[in-house]
Amino acid sequence: MSIGIKRLVLDVLKPHNPSLPYLANQISKIPKINGVNISLIEMDKETQSIKITIEGDELIFEVIKEKLEEWNCAIHSVDQVVAGKTVIEEVHTHQE
Repeated sequence: MSIGIKRLVLDVLKPHNPSLPYLANQISKIPKINGVNISLIEMDKETQSIKITIEGDELIFEVIKEKLEEWNCAIHSVDQVVAGKTVIEEVHTHQE
C-alpha cells in the first residue's frame, strides 16, 4: 500500500469557463488521481466558487495547483489533506 497524500479538498475560485464537467474531466486525467468531485458553492456574474475534492495515491499538490492555474483557477485555501497508509475520516464529537 502506498503512502503520501490521498485526498485534497480545495476551495477554488474560477471563471465560468471552463465548465464544471470539463474541469472535472481534465483534473481526473492528472497522473495518480483516482477520482474528482466538484461542488458549486457560489456563483456571481463573472466567477464561481467551487469545492474540489480529489482522491488518489501519492497526489502531488504542486502539479494539481499548476494545472488549475492553467485553467484560470485560483486556490483560496486547502481545506483538508489526508495522507498516510490509510484514509482516516473525521470524527465528529458532541462539542461540534
